Amino acid sequence: MDKYKTAIHTCKVFCRALTLVLIIQPVQAVQSSELTFLNWSDYIDPLILDEFKQRTGITVKQIYFESDAARDEILVETEAKGFDMALIDGTSIRILAKRGWLEPLNEQDIPNLKHIDPRWRNAHEEASVYAVPYFWGTIGIAYRRDLVPSPVSSWMDLLQPAAQLHGKVAMFSDTRDLLGVGLKALGYSLNSTNTQELKEAEALLQAQAPAVTTYKYVSRDEHSALVTGQVAIAMMYNSYALMVQKHHEEIVFVLPEEGSNIWVDYISILSSSSNKAGAKQFINFLNEPEIAAQLAEFVYSATPNLAAEALLPVEFKNNVAIYPSQSALQKSEINQRLPAQAQKLRAAIFSRLVN
Repeated sequence: MDKYKTAIHTCKVFCRALTLVLIIQPVQAVQSSELTFLNWSDYIDPLILDEFKQRTGITVKQIYFESDAARDEILVETEAKGFDMALIDGTSIRILAKRGWLEPLNEQDIPNLKHIDPRWRNAHEEASVYAVPYFWGTIGIAYRRDLVPSPVSSWMDLLQPAAQLHGKVAMFSDTRDLLGVGLKALGYSLNSTNTQELKEAEALLQAQAPAVTTYKYVSRDEHSALVTGQVAIAMMYNSYALMVQKHHEEIVFVLPEEGSNIWVDYISILSSSSNKAGAKQFINFLNEPEIAAQLAEFVYSATPNLAAEALLPVEFKNNVAIYPSQSALQKSEINQRLPAQAQKLRAAIFSRLVN
């Protein structure tokens, strides 16, 4: 009888252990085998994701957004839950961190941070604490040489377009960037808080409005309005212009002579992530010099990774649409935090322009 009791007891222990394994293992598998990345579309090489999966067994699932405002809406609606990582523009880092949505990062967890140029790590408030630079670039003008009557060199070529370009102009639906173009065109800082300067920029943009066909981002695939000719001239990110250029040889990108906005994109880990270790592993992987160089060529963007930059082809580094000259960069600016009153004024101007 004692033998039977012992056998039954042993069986119960084994069954409980087996049950725990069956319950716990799927949870662990989800945590260790998948990451969810909130990202712009076409902003990472699929082959790099494949290599990361081969090395680690972790699949990176992407959820796309098409504007910084749309990303923020997603984060607000979900309370920043359901994602492990997000692609963040520099000016949003402090705001999202203040909400408690971003995980602090350090070089002990991501050793390849040592390759990142300090200029970009510190380009925005709180960036060095909560984010890792992904790429940097500029906003300029993309246009069709065969549809625009003369070469483009100034923001005024976009803001005061030739008569035949009316209805073929595209602009951004972004408060900072749209007003920034008007300010730079007039020789002012894109971070201006001067009411008169902002009124002048608004007047310039209002005068342009009848020529504008859309305030939405122009797509960068073979169906792009720039490829079909529905748009002849557009405000555009340099990397997007180079992507769409592949589909039409007459598309060119110009950084206007007045200077522009220098953008910096970052990857942040969300504090609600259930797999922070995997997310840090992924970001560290992206900053391996060879991987970062491959990624830069895929998205036609300047890498903040100095070790990766050294591996890039000479023609890539000599492309002024990707790496502008020092004089062009000196005329350009990074968006800075603005006082609440200035933000309110800009929002009102933007509403009058776009809505």
